Amino acid sequence: MDPVTPPRLEIRNLVRSFAGRKVVDDVSLSILPGQLTCLLGPSGCGKSTTLRMIAGVEMQDTGEIYVDGSLICDTRFRVPPERREIGLMFQDFALFPHLSVADNVAYGLRGTSAEKRARIEEMLERVRMGRFIDAYPHQLSGGEQQRVALARALAPRPRIMLMDEPFSGLDNRLRDGIRDETLAILKEEDTAVLLVTHEPDEAMRMADEIALMRDGRIVQQGAPYNVYTRPADRAAVAFFSDANRLRARVEGALAMTPFGRFLAPGVTDGTAVDIVFRPQHVKIDFDRAGVGPAPTPAEGTAAQAHVVRARFLGNESLVEFRLNDGAVMKATVPGVFLPARDTVMWLRIRRDKCFVFGAEGES
Repeated sequence: MDPVTPPRLEIRNLVRSFAGRKVVDDVSLSILPGQLTCLLGPSGCGKSTTLRMIAGVEMQDTGEIYVDGSLICDTRFRVPPERREIGLMFQDFALFPHLSVADNVAYGLRGTSAEKRARIEEMLERVRMGRFIDAYPHQLSGGEQQRVALARALAPRPRIMLMDEPFSGLDNRLRDGIRDETLAILKEEDTAVLLVTHEPDEAMRMADEIALMRDGRIVQQGAPYNVYTRPADRAAVAFFSDANRLRARVEGALAMTPFGRFLAPGVTDGTAVDIVFRPQHVKIDFDRAGVGPAPTPAEGTAAQAHVVRARFLGNESLVEFRLNDGAVMKATVPGVFLPARDTVMWLRIRRDKCFVFGAEGES
C-alpha cells in the first residue's frame, strides 16, 4: 500500500458524556482497508457508544471522524448515517421478520431490479445461503441468520464494517466456524472492520490489532501477540487470563519473593510491587508421592507449596497451591493431573514471563 494512503477509518479524540460522566474519553483509532481492529473491554467501558458515534446514530461531544481522509463528522459538520458507506452487524442480527432472505439482503441496495437481484444472489452464494433465498428469518437457525445478516451488511459494498458482539448469540459449536467464514469474506472485500467484543479469545482469534478499552479510554493498542505478551498493567494481564500475583518490596532495584529476587530497575527503594504471571508459566517439580529433593540452583529458584485443590478442565488441569508464606497461586498442566490435597511440591516460574508493576493500593 502507498505509504501516503490515509486510513480507511480514523477517529480522533472522541469524547461522549452522559449525566456528567465521560463514557468515552479521548478515544483515537485508525484502521486500514482490509484490517480488522477489535475494540475489546468489559461491559460498560464505552465500546458500543464509540461504535454508535462512528455509525452516526450518536453524536460526540468533541472529536472528529474521517473516512478515507475526508471528515464525516465533528461538532459542526455531520454526514448523515445513510451516506457514510458503513455497514452494521449486531448481536441480534436485526433481520426483518416479515421480509424474505432476498428482501432482507436487498435492503439498502441501489440500482435496477436486475442489478439488485444479481448482487443478492452473489452475496448469498458467498455465505452459502443461496438455497434459502426465498425463506424467512424464522425458518433459519441462528448460524444461518448470522450469514444472512453478513450478506445484507456487505451487499451495498460498505467501505467500513462495524460489528457489535455479532457472534455472542451463537451456539459455541457453531461460533468458531462462522467467525472464520466471516473473517475470510471481510478480508476478500477489503473492508475496514471495527469489531466490538468483551471476549479476549474472540479478539485474539480474529483481530489484526486489538485496542483494549477500560473506563472509556484505550489503555493499550497493538497486535494481539504484543498486547498479550507486553501488557500495559496488571488489569491487562488479568483480562486475558487468570493471573497470579506476588507482592514484594524493592531494595536496591531488586524485589525479594519466595522464588528469589526479581529485577525492578528504576523503582525507588521501599516501593511495593506486584509480580504478575499466568498459571501456564508455573512449572511443577514433583514425584508422584509428593516427596523428593528440591531442585538444584542450576534448575532455577524454587518454592515449596502445598496443593489446595485440583480440577480437570478438559484439555488441561488447574491446580491451586499455597506457598509456605501463605500466598495462593494457580498452575495449569496439560491433560489430567489431579494431585491430592496437601501434596507437597516445588514450583518455579519463568522469569521472562513475569511482569513487574507498581502494587495496587500502595505507594
